[in-house]
Amino acid sequence: MRPIRAARLCTATLATLLACTPVASAATDTGSAQGGDRGRTITVLAEVAQVTRFPVSTTPGVVSQGDSVVVRSDLFDEEHKKVGETHGSCVTTRGGADEAEQCLVTYVLPGGQLTTQGVYFNYLDQGPFDSAITGGTGDFEKARGSVHSDTIATTPKVVRRFTITLY
Repeated sequence: MRPIRAARLCTATLATLLACTPVASAATDTGSAQGGDRGRTITVLAEVAQVTRFPVSTTPGVVSQGDSVVVRSDLFDEEHKKVGETHGSCVTTRGGADEAEQCLVTYVLPGGQLTTQGVYFNYLDQGPFDSAITGGTGDFEKARGSVHSDTIATTPKVVRRFTITLY
């Protein structure tokens, strides 16, 4: 049972970063980040392409403080056309059944990049999570806002919808 829990945690953690999706995604963009426009929302679906977990504990399935995860995901629009990627890493800050992870993720999108940061709790239940936009490049220079993630599917791959709201 512990190996299954570890697999679930690994899959969920990856997805966390932002991103999974084998189904048609909704890459919707409203508004403009340039000129200080507020209220721009971008929605994409993401599919985890690579994920590696580096456990601290030698006991299989045990989530421990200090574990780390590295993840890369592909981002898709509503026609399932690839529109970008995410690249991220998480470090477990609280181990055990109610684990928490501090994650840093970069979204590579047409026009620039967005950086995010947040703490994600209890990945095993695949619940939603939120992270803060801490900056960006190109069209997203000086970006602020948040990213909300919802799990759409867990099999055969973890698929998440990311709603990026720029303030």
